[in-house]
Amino acid sequence: MIFQYKEQKAEAVKEMRSMVEAAQAAKRNLTADETAKFDQLKAKVTDLEGQEQRASYLAEAERRMKGEPVIDKSLANLESRINLVDAINAQVEQRALTGALAEYAQEHERMMGRKATGVAVPMSIFEKRAAQTTTTAAGIVPEDFRGDQFVGLLRNALVVKSLGARVLPNLRGDTVIPRQKTSSTAQWIAEGESLTDSGLTFDNITLKPKHVGAITELSRQLLQQSNPAIEQLVRDDFVNVVSAAVDLAMLHGDGIKQPEGLVTAATGTGTLATLDWQAVLTVLEGLTLNNINPNAWLTSPGVATILRSTLKEAGLPGYLMENGQLANIPVAISKHLANKAGAPATGRMILGDFSEMVIGTWGGIEVLANPYGTAYERGGVQIRILTTLDMIPRREEAFAIVDDIAL
Repeated sequence: MIFQYKEQKAEAVKEMRSMVEAAQAAKRNLTADETAKFDQLKAKVTDLEGQEQRASYLAEAERRMKGEPVIDKSLANLESRINLVDAINAQVEQRALTGALAEYAQEHERMMGRKATGVAVPMSIFEKRAAQTTTTAAGIVPEDFRGDQFVGLLRNALVVKSLGARVLPNLRGDTVIPRQKTSSTAQWIAEGESLTDSGLTFDNITLKPKHVGAITELSRQLLQQSNPAIEQLVRDDFVNVVSAAVDLAMLHGDGIKQPEGLVTAATGTGTLATLDWQAVLTVLEGLTLNNINPNAWLTSPGVATILRSTLKEAGLPGYLMENGQLANIPVAISKHLANKAGAPATGRMILGDFSEMVIGTWGGIEVLANPYGTAYERGGVQIRILTTLDMIPRREEAFAIVDDIAL
């Protein structure tokens, strides 16, 4: 329903714009009939805006009553209609954006307070990735998360979509999130004895814009094809040049130009130098002592192979990792999680509550097409892709890094 209100409103505004532009082209004012029609459309837009706001309020209130996450379904519907190839072709052909692309461009400009360089497309259109398999990292997908939520107690569920990272979309400046460090302490006292002040302490975590981009080239003929498979092919190419870099930075980022990777940011540790069932339980116990309820392991393909072939107990059936789980906790496998350097190198695992990961994004992905330059001679189109994001654990102790697994 909300989406229908938006569509009707867009149609009315488009009709109003056409009337005004026609009058301006003829160097005249609106006629009496046109003025009356314009006023009718204006009243219709005002009424639709009111209905949209009421419908949005009711939908959000109902979701909150059910304990469901607040998701802007109308925006999600809009994003699902974005065509990446059309965004590129509009620039190559030097024509105005239309349909869902134009609507999203207006929404992006409203949210960010500026126009995109090139054409803005949502990150969510890259959600379905060939890279989302058991041997690679999963994609990053924005959720509708309220940035004003105070970080209090540990909560449920998301560094990557499949593991549950929280995403704060459409940020403006640096984002500071207050965090509670310690709580008050209950005390037993004798009659007449005074309580000792053990007040709360707080600090902050900060998300700062980090920029990642790439330049790639697509053939002009490829972009002219209308087959839906071509759209997926172009998306996959974008995924390969940008999303892989993002996934890698989430784990091993330097904290300077890149986000600080989880391998560096996490403060929890564990050891699996002796790879057996007792050692696994000890790693789990380390997080439990910090009141952390881990929801996933993350490891590399090489370590996963070792886990699948190591018995829980010598002489008895059953391996450490079975059915994609270790100690009843799902195991995600990513080739981007590098081994620890050394002689010899050792394998890594990360255990944690990935809902404690916060990813901030500043707008969507900006796509700028350039049909000139070196690509021109080949009939190709050079595409520049840029996006801005950062990530930080809400609680560094929510993750334990194990980096001594013999390979």
